[in-house]
Amino acid sequence: MSMHLRRRDTLRGLAAAAGLAALPAAFAQQGSKPPPRLITISGAITEVAYALGAQDQVVATDTTSLYPAAALKTPKVGYMRQLSAEGLLSMKPDAVIATTESGPPVVLDQLRSAGVKLELIEADHTWGEVQRKVQAVGRAAAREAQAQQLQRQLDAQWADVQMRVADDMAGRRRPRVLFVLSHSASPQVSGEKTAAHAVIGFAGGVNCLSGFQGYRPMTAEAMASAAPDVILTSNQSIEAHGGVERFWQRPELALTPAFAKRSLVTQDALLLLGFGPRLPQAVDELHRRLLAAA
Repeated sequence: MSMHLRRRDTLRGLAAAAGLAALPAAFAQQGSKPPPRLITISGAITEVAYALGAQDQVVATDTTSLYPAAALKTPKVGYMRQLSAEGLLSMKPDAVIATTESGPPVVLDQLRSAGVKLELIEADHTWGEVQRKVQAVGRAAAREAQAQQLQRQLDAQWADVQMRVADDMAGRRRPRVLFVLSHSASPQVSGEKTAAHAVIGFAGGVNCLSGFQGYRPMTAEAMASAAPDVILTSNQSIEAHGGVERFWQRPELALTPAFAKRSLVTQDALLLLGFGPRLPQAVDELHRRLLAAA
C-alpha cells in the first residue's frame, strides 16, 4: 500500500472515531460558496436566525430586532414598515426575510428587481406563523436541517403549554382582559385580528373588546363598556408613562373593574406580541399571571 493510501485510510479512521462527516465531503465544502448574507426584518425573525445559529450570516436587521442583546449591535435598516431599497441593497444581502406587515410594497418590488431573494411570511397571529418563520429562515440561511430540529422542539413546547392552559381553565371563568398599547401620548386598545387578541386567547383569557379589528383610541366610553378584569400592557408602555402609578392615573382606567383591584399584567412587547420562538414561554408566563391577577 502506498504512503498516500495509508495516510488517507488513517485520516478516515480518525474522522470516524471522532464522529465526523466523511473527509471527502468536508474537503469539498472548503471550496463551496460562502453562506448566504441575510437581512432579517422583524424582531421575531431575527430571533429565529439566532436560534438557528445563523447570527454570523445576519448583516443587518430592522429596529424591532431587540433580542437577543447581540442583535442590538447589528446595522439597522429602519423600521419594518418604512424600509428603503437603498439602505437594504447597500448591505449586499443574498436574501431578505420579512413578514407581510413589512413595506412599503414598492421597496419589496425593488428588491425583487435587483435579484435579491425575498422571503415574505404571512402574519396571521397563529402558531403556524411561528412555524413559517422557522422554515423561511432555515431556507434562506441554508440551515434547513437545523430548522427542522428547532421546529420539533418548539412544537413540543407549544403542545405542553396549550395542554396546561386547557387543564387550568377547565370549568373556570375566563378572565376578561384589555390590552392597552401606550408607547406614545395617545393610548390605543386592541380589538380583533391583532397579536394581542390572539395571545390573550392562547393564555386562557378573553379579549373584552370585540366588534372591530386592529387598534382604536382608548376612550372612557370604551373602558366603561369593556369592563376588564385585568389590564394587559407592555413594559415599554409603563416606561413611557413614567411608571405603574402614572399609568393608573389615566382617567379612562378608573372606570374599569381592573382599576379597583389594580389588576395589571405587563410583559416585554417583543416577547408578548412578536410571535417568535419564545411564544410558548410568553403564553405560559401570561397565563400564570392572568390567573393570579384576575
